[in-house]
Amino acid sequence: MKRRLNPLEAYLVVMSNQESQGGLVLAATQKMKDTFNIKTGSRRYEIPEDARIVVAEPRMKLYLQVNEMIIAIFKRYVGPEHLLIYSIDEAILDVSHSHSLFGDTMTIAKRIQQDILDELRLYVTIGIGENPLLAKVALDVEAKHHPNGIAEWRYADVPNKLWQVKPMTKMWGIGRRTEVQLNRIGIYTIYDLAHAEPNYLRHAMGIVGEELFYHANGIDYTDLAEKYVPLSKSYGKSQILERDYANHKEVEIVIREMVEDIAMRLRREHAETSVVHVSIGYSRYSTLKGFGSQLKIHPTDSSKKITTYALHIFRKHVANEPIRSLSIQLGKIRYKEGTQLNLFESAVQTVNQEQLERTIDKIRDRYGFQSLMHASSLVIGATGIRRASMVGGHKG
Repeated sequence: MKRRLNPLEAYLVVMSNQESQGGLVLAATQKMKDTFNIKTGSRRYEIPEDARIVVAEPRMKLYLQVNEMIIAIFKRYVGPEHLLIYSIDEAILDVSHSHSLFGDTMTIAKRIQQDILDELRLYVTIGIGENPLLAKVALDVEAKHHPNGIAEWRYADVPNKLWQVKPMTKMWGIGRRTEVQLNRIGIYTIYDLAHAEPNYLRHAMGIVGEELFYHANGIDYTDLAEKYVPLSKSYGKSQILERDYANHKEVEIVIREMVEDIAMRLRREHAETSVVHVSIGYSRYSTLKGFGSQLKIHPTDSSKKITTYALHIFRKHVANEPIRSLSIQLGKIRYKEGTQLNLFESAVQTVNQEQLERTIDKIRDRYGFQSLMHASSLVIGATGIRRASMVGGHKG
């Protein structure tokens, strides 16, 4: 839109860290997918040297603003209970309750599509189905290639459309690993999956196998009005480093920065954690994949304590390999009813530390996370200051 390019004709990719050969493609036009097989998740080094290709930086703030405008248009046609924001660029709408106001499903789809084009100058594709599963697969497999950007799949279309989807990874819910699992038990197509014995699939793959059987037959009982509320919440943060970190002291700086960010969110919600989980991914040139390990701890929201535990896990399990990615998750979250003191620590020291961290939180809330950081965030390898200016891990 801003570049005055036709997204249906342009060779355009949106890429983070494009100065690095490991830069990640966040979005690609259909021309890039069809001509060069470049899609979301491809890397900078995979993109050929071609004068037609435009590589753009992500503009997350603008993207989120436009996303809000699109959602506002959706809400003209459905109530909030019938709208599911599936991802930052996809949503599922149940329009069955809106027919008396706006017409049948196809009419509503065309009206939404035209409203977005008229008001935002954006092309959108729409999948229509008997349920969210069929609508999603219709979107992915057919709508994006259809001249009017709309595809409709009904139960009657399952044999001629759903069973013909190839490769299986084009099916919603089947990734590369799941495809390998299915291949191991003699299933190579969606047709094979739809005609397998459900009990056999459940025995081989657990409840996921049985669910895949129903999906392969176009069956999905999801009701958007029934919102799922998880039993427990977790707080976490992950990042792919811009280069391989051979110096593990640099990784420890990044861990400290990440913990401070997560712990600040904990305190903001008046919550505390009793499980710290650290995952590390090694360089793609390493013979090792990485590790993930967790530690049960005394409930806390203290940045200092959580950092100590995270570093303990890291130092205990890390191998002498360069590191490219890391993730920290805090689990078994509970809401605080007061400060629970540990018998082996000073009450005064604990209260003083808590007051200090909450004061730091207030300063960061007002002036930004980067307004008050450790001196270590200025050294080589630190990422906190640069990432503080990003939105969703990308340039705003």
